[in-house]
Amino acid sequence: MFETIIAGTVLLVCAILLVRLTLNVRRRMQFDFAMQRWWATLCGTWLRLWRWPAARRQASRETRDAIERARGGEWDGNVYRPRSFRKPRKPH
Repeated sequence: MFETIIAGTVLLVCAILLVRLTLNVRRRMQFDFAMQRWWATLCGTWLRLWRWPAARRQASRETRDAIERARGGEWDGNVYRPRSFRKPRKPH
């Protein structure tokens, strides 16, 4: 099974390189650009899928922290006033 996948990959790469050799300069540049764009899309998709669980955990953690910070203040109607904004009282 593994050997078949490797052989198929090598065959595909050789076919792509053969097609590239038959193109003129202008078409070759277009082909190269299209391959670079395809490769960048593929790598970007793979990285997003790989990093997705960590990003979700981080977003969840930040949301939980924001909710905890919001609970530490006072609401005056629809205005939130954190306790850290209170000015210290001056001694008389």
